Amino acid sequence: MLLSHRARLLELWRIAATYRIDTHFSVEEAPQLQSLVRLIRMHPAAWGKKHQPNAIKYALEDMGTLFLKLGQLLSTRRDLVPPEIIAQLIQLQDKVKSFDSDIAIAQIQDPRHGLGQSIGSLFARFDVKPLAAASIAQVHTAALHDGREVVVKVVRPDIRTTIITDFELLRELANWASARIEAARAIHIIDIVEDYRQVMLNELDLTLEADNTTQMRNNFLGSALMYVPEVYDANKNVMVMERIQGVPISQIEVFDQLGYDRAALAEKGLTIFFTQVFRDNFFHADMHPGNVFVETPPVNTLTANMAAVDLGHEPRYIGLDCAIMGTLSKDDQLIVARMLLSVMNNNFTAMVDIVSRAGWIPPSADKHALMRDMKRTVGPMLQKSINDIDFAGVLMQILDIARRHHMSIPPQLMLLLKTLVHVEGLGRDLYPNLDIWSLAKPILSSWIKEQLDPMRNLQQLRQQLPEILLSTTDIPRLLDQGLQSLASQGSRQDSQLREIQQIRADMLNDRRRDWLALAGFAIFIAIATQVIGWLSPIFYLLAILAVVWRILA
Repeated sequence: MLLSHRARLLELWRIAATYRIDTHFSVEEAPQLQSLVRLIRMHPAAWGKKHQPNAIKYALEDMGTLFLKLGQLLSTRRDLVPPEIIAQLIQLQDKVKSFDSDIAIAQIQDPRHGLGQSIGSLFARFDVKPLAAASIAQVHTAALHDGREVVVKVVRPDIRTTIITDFELLRELANWASARIEAARAIHIIDIVEDYRQVMLNELDLTLEADNTTQMRNNFLGSALMYVPEVYDANKNVMVMERIQGVPISQIEVFDQLGYDRAALAEKGLTIFFTQVFRDNFFHADMHPGNVFVETPPVNTLTANMAAVDLGHEPRYIGLDCAIMGTLSKDDQLIVARMLLSVMNNNFTAMVDIVSRAGWIPPSADKHALMRDMKRTVGPMLQKSINDIDFAGVLMQILDIARRHHMSIPPQLMLLLKTLVHVEGLGRDLYPNLDIWSLAKPILSSWIKEQLDPMRNLQQLRQQLPEILLSTTDIPRLLDQGLQSLASQGSRQDSQLREIQQIRADMLNDRRRDWLALAGFAIFIAIATQVIGWLSPIFYLLAILAVVWRILA
């Protein structure tokens, strides 16, 4: 129950009141926030305090990692969040309050979860002042003894307990929503919370991030689209990796000054996304601007009056912070690709058929109504540029359609949709007129054609043939087990049938006793009301005995 989390709820209330975040919301523009604003103002911590600049940023920092992540997601939604709040949320990407450098050094030197050596033996130079601080960790610059420049990522101390507590609260809210809201059940909100809880806890283990980074680096080795820095060393709380030269994707003015083609950059970003989802089946699922960089000359050479520069090649994206990665099953990959392609071809009949074959809608669903709703909601997107498309709004409409038609959306696809919202927000800022459909269509068509290529499937079958042949030796054993299972299932069904018949007989006997007790009670009460003298109490007693007999029988 939510009451079991009252201490945490009271703490969140106090933090919101301390920073007076209610003064940053316009109740006139968002009347649904009126009750929340009133609640914040009631807290004693809000009394006598006025509007504070950057209050939302500071409040989310004090609330903890889960709320920082929410702020990072909203920082890309300029269409949903007012500019003055966006300016605060952007700072959560890499300007979160840092922790003491002595604690960072102790974590690095820790023999169990750190690197187990002194700072002097590990680095020729270690910069005490953090380069950046984010929700999970902070980063220090350093140099190895062979001269290589590196960054050292250190996990924030003691955040695991807060994350676990907040997810327990979030799970209770998910249970509440799932029990009352059909749309919450349709998207498997409880499973999403559980999956994201595990993702967040995995993010605290930098050895997993190091493995993800290495895998993504191998996927894009020699690529003209993206460069992924090399990991040199890692343990649970510390990771040492190659230092890169670049700026966040949100610094559009820098790209203009350097003479970068923003349209080409936006196209590369979308190509990288589809490449990760369909070619590699390993996509970055935390693509807020603080994690997406673009190559530039050394940052200390960037000035307000710099001229266009030539890197010697087209600027590439830089892949960072690979803690949260998503994957899809082969079936889901093909389903998503075919759905997107059918939408791009304005063929909503095929899209509904694909969804139906995937088992996402019940057999009794009205497919024609679903097709009509999808065409009305999604169809207009095909004629718009990215600047005119509200992905988040369309997503909410699609979820509403899912609720009405009892659709069931797998949790891993919700992670993909979350990533799409990130990509859309980045693309909207970088190049609003990007034609995402004309770019995505050939990529998807080529991938589907490759997956359905008979020669490719034949080659895969040839590679799997030895394993298939070996498995045929198990056929006699499996047949024997199957026959035994059928025999035991038959005996179990006979036993269950006898049990059902006995239960039915018991129910009939109970019903007879109910009627006998009721009839006896009614008859004895009727007689007791008619007779006079000493006989009347006897019949009342008999009526009571009839009830007692039924209770004990």
